[in-house]
Amino acid sequence: MSTLPKRATVASPLESARRTLDIEARAVQALAARLDDNFAQAVELVLACSGRAVVSGIGKSGHVARKIASTLASTGTPAFFLHPAEASHGDLGMITAQDVMIALSNSGESAEVVAIVPHAKRRGARLIAITGNPRSTLAREADVHLDAGVAEEACPLGLAPTASTTAALALGDALAVALLEARGFDSDDFARSHPGGSLGRRLLTHVSDVMRTGDALPVVPRTALLPEAILEMSRKGMGMTAVIGNDGRVVGIFTDGDLRRTLEKPIDVHNTPVESVMTVRPRTIAPTRLAAEAAKLMEDHRISAILVVDDEQHLVGAFNTHDLFQAMVI
Repeated sequence: MSTLPKRATVASPLESARRTLDIEARAVQALAARLDDNFAQAVELVLACSGRAVVSGIGKSGHVARKIASTLASTGTPAFFLHPAEASHGDLGMITAQDVMIALSNSGESAEVVAIVPHAKRRGARLIAITGNPRSTLAREADVHLDAGVAEEACPLGLAPTASTTAALALGDALAVALLEARGFDSDDFARSHPGGSLGRRLLTHVSDVMRTGDALPVVPRTALLPEAILEMSRKGMGMTAVIGNDGRVVGIFTDGDLRRTLEKPIDVHNTPVESVMTVRPRTIAPTRLAAEAAKLMEDHRISAILVVDDEQHLVGAFNTHDLFQAMVI
């Protein structure tokens, strides 16, 4: 008979996950109840800073610090991450008297972080500390201390930073959002910080950036016969052609749909003027409008191409859904 001890009963993966999320959720909720004037002072300190926010931490707190620095930088507060170990080997030169240092340490006693604080303060930088221990060295040295303490870690051993790092991260996000709102940072500002992202493309790409012009623009005069319009549509490959008057103003559009409907009628195709079968008063848009607005207009009216006109309704361009796809607007 085997004498091996029985394996201890452990929680199922789902039970473990739910317990972890519950503990971390409670840790974040507790932060809201603890917020006080210190948080407002931290916001004012950063707003008054003419330099940058220098965010630092070691270990897991270092990973959180990197994310906070990134969030600050992308929401209107110039910021960068400073590795505390590298700081002691020359990178302290990154800190100036115009900066605010945001130091993270759950214990508030991380040697690498505590070691650089006197040097940063000697340079004239102000210090915001985010710790889980208001009586720690880092908290005492700070101009402003933000309490990110938690009742327990989600780790059943109480060792791996889990709830504490979540709390610190949430507090950093709260600081970034409060600063964002205080600065009046809006979606256009955000887009300028994220030109490579989908939101940046949607907020920075204008109709003038995607429209076809010149020889690529399908256009015929209102006096053109149907074969000429069909040939222009075929040459330019946009599934339509603009129809303009003698003054260059748009009078209509002739599309693939118009062509199908026309061919269903008993008409003389070769002698039919395009003006008699075109769509009058077509949807148009100005070149200064956002491409995303054009995409919404096209979707709402179920059209696949749109003409671009100036203030006096002169034709200046055109584009279709393929052009928007190529520009990654949709």
